[in-house]
Amino acid sequence: MKKKIGVILILMSFSIVQAQEKNEKLSTPPYLKVGDSIVILAPAGILKNRVETIQKAKELAESWGLKVMLGKHIFNQNSHFAGNDNERTEDFQKALNNPNIKAIWSGRGGYGSVRVLDKLDYTTFLKHPKWIIGYSDITAFHSHIHTLGIETMHAMMGTSVDDKPEQIVETISSFKKAIFGKNNTYTIPASTYNRKTSTKLTEVIEGQVVGGNLALLASMLGSKSQINTDGKILFIEEIGEYKYAIDRMLQSLKRAGNFNKVKAVIVGDMTKVKKNTTSWGSSIEQLILDAIPENIPVLFNFPAGHEADNRAIIFGRDAQIKIGKVNSFRQKSNS
Repeated sequence: MKKKIGVILILMSFSIVQAQEKNEKLSTPPYLKVGDSIVILAPAGILKNRVETIQKAKELAESWGLKVMLGKHIFNQNSHFAGNDNERTEDFQKALNNPNIKAIWSGRGGYGSVRVLDKLDYTTFLKHPKWIIGYSDITAFHSHIHTLGIETMHAMMGTSVDDKPEQIVETISSFKKAIFGKNNTYTIPASTYNRKTSTKLTEVIEGQVVGGNLALLASMLGSKSQINTDGKILFIEEIGEYKYAIDRMLQSLKRAGNFNKVKAVIVGDMTKVKKNTTSWGSSIEQLILDAIPENIPVLFNFPAGHEADNRAIIFGRDAQIKIGKVNSFRQKSNS
């Protein structure tokens, strides 16, 4: 009898895991409201020389009626990192556990988030979710927390306020709308590289959006933080890589099955692509199209990534994209 019960429990657990891997709705952290508290911290690269910048970011959030705290170790430095792994973990853990903090806003990315992922205890966070906000290296958190069933926000970070004010109007506007629970709709600039798989003038695709920085997505492969892309829309962006490195990352995702059942791919900014001594022989757009199976729609020119115009996306949330005569992205609030 005990063996039978054990088998039943294993089968039930397997069924739950299978269900979680399907395109099911994820939990939405509470949207922010005036008077709520958030924290700015540094889970990766150093901010020691960016004190004034973080103060500007703090003032921006305060102008929206939010109360802003800073992580205890935010301006620490330990070689490449904003403090050692334990210090960065301490700041993040306190923020996860503090019921009064409604959002964790990353001051910057860089590198280092993956080093604290497994040091964190998500027990309290899962009971009382809050928004995890950032992009680039913060993709490590997006991926891991997405597998736990919670939505996250790919959006500007504290250091983004240093970009030219006229270039970040939409960046700030879309971020504010997202954290306060408003809908976001973007018109996407046309690209001759866009790929449709429908004969209609405009192809409409709907599904959960997941993804982030390409290098980080590739680094998550084979770990418990690897996202499931089946039935979803995959967003990718990258900065400072050679074309062959971008191709290698895409081929890694492909071999891992990330493109097998994906609904579509959205390509954000491919910034500062390095020139190799030996020419790759095609554009970055064609490189991407060559790596992604021909039966998958691809939308280029999405304004998100390592450029000043960095629109907010809620990962784990359904969105509608249109490719063709009209190119757009729409994501509704769950409120």
